[in-house]
Amino acid sequence: MLNVVLFEPEIPPNTGNIMRLCANTGARLHLVEPLGFTLEEKLLRRAALDYRDFASVEVHPNFQSLKAGAGQARFIAVSTKATIRYDQFQFEDNDFLTFGPETRGLPEALLFSDAFAASITIPMRPDSRSINLSNAAAIVLFEAFRQQDFASFH
Repeated sequence: MLNVVLFEPEIPPNTGNIMRLCANTGARLHLVEPLGFTLEEKLLRRAALDYRDFASVEVHPNFQSLKAGAGQARFIAVSTKATIRYDQFQFEDNDFLTFGPETRGLPEALLFSDAFAASITIPMRPDSRSINLSNAAAIVLFEAFRQQDFASFH
């Protein structure tokens, strides 16, 4: 089972959309505090619809506690600062696909630490800053499932 990690997410509708994505794909969603909202936020609930009740969501007080509970699983950073394209990376079951906050991305001290087995990026035009967080999560998650021949969808 694949995992989506939102490190200190800030915008409730993005998290709601990603909850819905995870509910529909069977991926687990991990939220690393501090969150820029509560899980009862109206905009989050609106974006997630009733899928929120079907999503597997865990909230972690910090990144270290998430890592400590993940055993030997790989953590993959998704960042505009990475150089490996997401479609050229070989995903594995139980990977933790880690996305940073919408306004600033993963902190460089974390991104370039040994916390991640790899860092990947989504190609964009040179003058672009970033892709919306929920869109980026969908792009990368579906590539990982495609590589696994959508086995968990059968």
